[in-house]
Amino acid sequence: MPEKVTKDKALCYIVRDGRLLVFRHTDYSYEEVGIQVPAGSIRAGETPEAAALREAGEETGLKDFTIVRKLGEATYDMSPYRFEIQRRHVFRLEVTEPTAERWASQEDHDGEQEPTHFECFWIPLEAAHILQSGQGALLGRLYD
Repeated sequence: MPEKVTKDKALCYIVRDGRLLVFRHTDYSYEEVGIQVPAGSIRAGETPEAAALREAGEETGLKDFTIVRKLGEATYDMSPYRFEIQRRHVFRLEVTEPTAERWASQEDHDGEQEPTHFECFWIPLEAAHILQSGQGALLGRLYD
């Protein structure tokens, strides 16, 4: 079995009116990738806060985010999908610009690979237990 590497990730709970902003990959089925919140790798020299704001923008196509607070950190073992342990820095964000109920977006990966296509939409916080790969682990801290 390959050795597991630990990677730092930023994960964003973007909340508005009791709803959570989520997305799905439109190039894959729900069975393959589920429903996710904006998240991604923290780059070398980047703070977790900066990574959260960058990932939120890259994956939703929106721009006006504010970090409300850091909710904490959680670890998640991605095996056997990927042999990595993710150390997730979880933030609550607000988006101040208007949004649709549902919209298409894409992440361009700085031109290094083909764009990833997403469909963004809002779900009630009470339904957020459906998030894939443990992404909902710190949702309860929204109420602390």
